[in-house]
Amino acid sequence: MEHHDRKARRAKFALAGMGVLTAVALTAAAIAAVSVLGDDDKTPKAAASSPAAPSSAPATGGRLTPETAQKFKLDVPTGQKDGVSTGFRDTSFGAVSAAVYFWEELAFLDDQKARQQLEAMVSPDAAGFVDEQVSEVRKLREAANLPPSGGTPAGITFTTTVNAVRFSPLPNDSKVFEVWLAYDRYATKSDGGPDKNPLKGQMDELMMKWQNGAWKITNEPRYWSKRTFPLSYFPDSHPALRDGWVQVRHAD
Repeated sequence: MEHHDRKARRAKFALAGMGVLTAVALTAAAIAAVSVLGDDDKTPKAAASSPAAPSSAPATGGRLTPETAQKFKLDVPTGQKDGVSTGFRDTSFGAVSAAVYFWEELAFLDDQKARQQLEAMVSPDAAGFVDEQVSEVRKLREAANLPPSGGTPAGITFTTTVNAVRFSPLPNDSKVFEVWLAYDRYATKSDGGPDKNPLKGQMDELMMKWQNGAWKITNEPRYWSKRTFPLSYFPDSHPALRDGWVQVRHAD
């Protein structure tokens, strides 16, 4: 069961955590059509009973919701290397900020750029993880009727926006943080037209490990086995706030 769970986890990470993507039919000059494919079954949505709010989340009370409570202000990265933001502090704020920036920056449809980014994002202790993710990106491209290797199709861009986070250090380990992300993803076509079927209300998690002076993504079983499962995130939900969800405020 544990092996199967790790395998499913590796696959859905490369699929941007929700097992969905656009299937793109290309003409000689432009995108002819965009449609949504998907299977959310692999993504854990919520536990039958939720744990207490993560200890690093802001204190909550009254009838506040994530929308009305204090926001989580992300750290500003101090640099950029290999397509990845760098320079996050060795604190809970740094761990969460790194996770959010990584998730929003990941080129999930460009296998070559994804490899470059993943090699910078992922802990060297996560043996084989980068290769597995790149393989999944290539499978995803084939499912979208694209060559196995290449960049994002010309004329279309994707934007990922993390709206809220739920985070906590692992028990007895302040250098490893579980970070759940609630996010939306939008596509923009070459004519500037909006995405008629954006991905909204998605959830996934990253396990962040402080290593060699930076936050890295890991899937090591000794950490992954300690993960928790949150209630679903809704901005106007009192239970979501009590469960530890806080909205993200990006740097001004």
